[in-house]
Amino acid sequence: MSDTKQKKRCAVYTRKSTEEGLDMEFNSLDAQREACEAYVASQKHEGWSLLADGYDDGGFTGGNMDRPALKRLVSDIKNGLIDTVVVYKVDRLSRSLADFAKLIDLFDEHKVSFVSVTQQFNTTTSMGRLTLNILLSFAQFEREVIGERIRDKVAVSRKRGIWMGGYVPLGYDVQDRKLLVNDDEAASVRRIFERFVELGSATVLARELRRDGFRNKQGTLIDKGYLYRLLNNRVYRGEAVHKGKSYPGEHEAIIEPRLWEQVHDIMSVSPRKRANNSRKQTRALLKGLLFTATGAAMTPSSTKKGTSRYRY
Repeated sequence: MSDTKQKKRCAVYTRKSTEEGLDMEFNSLDAQREACEAYVASQKHEGWSLLADGYDDGGFTGGNMDRPALKRLVSDIKNGLIDTVVVYKVDRLSRSLADFAKLIDLFDEHKVSFVSVTQQFNTTTSMGRLTLNILLSFAQFEREVIGERIRDKVAVSRKRGIWMGGYVPLGYDVQDRKLLVNDDEAASVRRIFERFVELGSATVLARELRRDGFRNKQGTLIDKGYLYRLLNNRVYRGEAVHKGKSYPGEHEAIIEPRLWEQVHDIMSVSPRKRANNSRKQTRALLKGLLFTATGAAMTPSSTKKGTSRYRY
């Protein structure tokens, strides 16, 4: 027939920022896809036909293009397999104005049209482009405002001493989003602080703890770096830290103020001087005397063969 419309292969793209609810029998992605498929079906008289492959990104932000289904969509566009991209709303494709502009350029390059079923646009007209850019500007503005709101909430919560998640320090467990003292681990943390006061050397203490098989919360043998982080962690004083500032925390302290001050009085002494002092506690005669070109203290080690111990 002379008036037969040219066939347009339509790809439906859906996205949801979080994974919440994706395991439901009918979720947000399904709802988006159903609306898009209904729209494509309504344009059948224009030659529109739905591609069998779905492009669904569940649990991915619209703030960047690092999404598996979107990458597959872009690849299929470049391979000439798609004529029209259909989304439920513009921000499902992207919330970044810069990323959206790149995608529109890609669509134009491969003569692919773009449709939002709830905001009907024609990207081939200047007015359609203007409307899309305005909408994307607001979508990007909304994303930035949400980000600022989350950062402000975290800052306020930290200042109130509320645990906001992340790495759980040795000596505590998390229950109902609160730090609770783990008595066995807390006893180990106190012993580490007390032993550091006795030895005055993180190097000697770390070696001693590794020899005894002491492990961190993740089950790994600790090293000197981990030991320094533990000794400097103000959570053990019952404090919450935000951007370098500490505030009274909701959780119980593990380390008493006097023990904390004793440890940090020792740590305020230069590593070179502490290494020199700790040399008296070891048979390594050159401990505290040898340093690398950058000033890092060289540490002694040893090996045993039979009844003899060789130090180096």
